[in-house]
Amino acid sequence: MTDAPPRALEAPEQDGLPMPRRVLAVVAVSASIAITVLDSSMINVALPGIARDLGIAPATATWLLIAYQLTVVTTLLPLASLAEGIGFRRVWLAGFAVFAAGALGAALAPSFEALLAWRILMGLGASAVMSLTAGLIRHIYPMGMLGRAIGINAMVVAVSGASAPSVAAAILSVAPWQALFAVHVPVSLIGIAIGYAALPSPSRSGRRFDWPSALLNIATLGAVFLGLDLVLGQPPVGLALIVAGVAAGVVLVRRQLRQPAPLLPVDLLRIRPIAFAVMASVCAFSAWYAAYVSLPFLLQGAGASQAATGLIMTPWPLGMALSAPLAGRLSDRVPTAWLCALGMGAMVVGLSLVAVLPVAGQGGVNGLLVGAMLALCGAGFGAFSTPNNRTMIGSAPKARAGGAGGMQATARLLGTTLGTTVVALCFQLAGPAGPQVGLLAGIGFALAAGVLSLSRRRMV
Repeated sequence: MTDAPPRALEAPEQDGLPMPRRVLAVVAVSASIAITVLDSSMINVALPGIARDLGIAPATATWLLIAYQLTVVTTLLPLASLAEGIGFRRVWLAGFAVFAAGALGAALAPSFEALLAWRILMGLGASAVMSLTAGLIRHIYPMGMLGRAIGINAMVVAVSGASAPSVAAAILSVAPWQALFAVHVPVSLIGIAIGYAALPSPSRSGRRFDWPSALLNIATLGAVFLGLDLVLGQPPVGLALIVAGVAAGVVLVRRQLRQPAPLLPVDLLRIRPIAFAVMASVCAFSAWYAAYVSLPFLLQGAGASQAATGLIMTPWPLGMALSAPLAGRLSDRVPTAWLCALGMGAMVVGLSLVAVLPVAGQGGVNGLLVGAMLALCGAGFGAFSTPNNRTMIGSAPKARAGGAGGMQATARLLGTTLGTTVVALCFQLAGPAGPQVGLLAGIGFALAAGVLSLSRRRMV
């Protein structure tokens, strides 16, 4: 048997929404994706201004990012499990409303402490939206269009991420940083109104929410991620948190193995195509972030300005935006293992050429050459991510779409954190050669993702 496009393991209650309701549901979900991606990226641009206005150190201001990310990563799986029990539509609407309330509070926050609290609330709302996106897509589109749907989703993510710095700069040129939060409110309210009218209401499992497992999940991921963030600056504290997180994780896994529909989807990881797709996803996102963190240092070390660096790196998300929808359409017809391997192969070639070719020429950094290679990397990542996500979502039983979606989002965050941490270690251990070593680490991760993808070409 070959790795054909996966099919649902049970007869669906309804194969997608009818038109035009499907279009409205897609608009609502796309709005939630775009606004959460924009928020995560725009806040980076505003951090210096926030630190200056609130009279805090830049290192303190970064907790607005850290607290948000920790909230998201620790609650993805619990919220996905909650949605399977009480309803996707209900949890998505509540999450989007919480995000809007947090954004309004952040815009009006009088102090750093208040702003940090509202950012945590925004992270909780964003987590609900992120964890349910894939599951909702599974119910919005017919199974035969699942790859195309995931491709559209990936395109929205890529375009939002690419445009975020420009959108933030445009807003900050005419308004204070508070406007970056305030602008989320009307968009969120419009998305909530459309979602209330159009989103599907899949049948619910009705099972009780597993609070002990949810708390263990938060303890596991929270301690591990916070430990990874602190391990370089405060090694004893960081290592202690990692050990505590791993211990909590062992208890969590042992508890989950006894449950038929666990919060931590160990039941889905027994499905081999899903397990290999999850591992490949972690490696691919590690490759992306290892390269994305290393490249600015490499380019600016070769003489490029900050503005030029941003322009040179822009082709990466643009390449993703172009290739992801095409790969999605192909994944409905072509074995996904080959598409994923081809995408990672393109990424390996692009990063390898950046690593071996002279980045700087007589006139400074060769922006056109590097930009072209990064466009190839982005196109390769887009060609990988859509078919790989299709395998994760499409190979799961429809009743476990929430768990599969939460697992997909968690794999992404695990990969981005692993890639960033590995590059930080490369910078510390390799000194001036850190950016080059970090780029090589990205190539290694991409190769691993490609090999894992090829390994499932004969799985069913």
